[in-house]
Amino acid sequence: MDDARRALSDGAKAVAASGLVVGSAGNLSVRVGDEMLITPRRYDLGKVEPDDCVRIRLEDGAVTEAPENCEPSSETPLHCAAYAACEGAEAVVHTHSHFATVLSTLVDEIPAVHYGTLAFGGRVRVAKYATFGTEELADAVAEALTDRRAALLANHGAVTVAKTVEQAVGLAIQLEWLASVAYHAMLAGEPRLLSDDELERVAEQSRTLRYSAAHATSEAR
Repeated sequence: MDDARRALSDGAKAVAASGLVVGSAGNLSVRVGDEMLITPRRYDLGKVEPDDCVRIRLEDGAVTEAPENCEPSSETPLHCAAYAACEGAEAVVHTHSHFATVLSTLVDEIPAVHYGTLAFGGRVRVAKYATFGTEELADAVAEALTDRRAALLANHGAVTVAKTVEQAVGLAIQLEWLASVAYHAMLAGEPRLLSDDELERVAEQSRTLRYSAAHATSEAR
């Protein structure tokens, strides 16, 4: 549990340092068995320490441990829904990053302007708008995350899921870059988008290179 608390604190500070949030916006969580640790409400992520994290039961969102004067993030339902929807998810990052938020007001999914979209399992969908902190938003995000590792939240922000907090933060940074590229390409004109066949060829090349690297490593032993 101590390692999870430290990972969450380090991740929160990394998100703040990356500029993906402003003020007390955004929240992170890490799964610990049937529970999760989540950053506290109204906290500047850059100031979250390990002992500030709130412990939540995933089944029903009930608080099982909270430091004095610390309440769970208002987006607790969203985090619980993300874990339920994404097999293997062990960490969730929710941000209000600039370009992801801008793009969420313009499109239903991030257009495939770059093969980096495959890092998220495919084209990143935009979850329909719902009031923050509600079950309605949680359900919309869960739907958008089907077979994906990221989603935009309409008129709101973005969410990423991964096996570790560090990986989820990395995906959040990469997602903001992809949203920025897509936005500026759309601003400049009508971008040429990658087709499903082109994306599949990229995926196959990635699988081949990973296999080749693993094979070379095993041969060297």
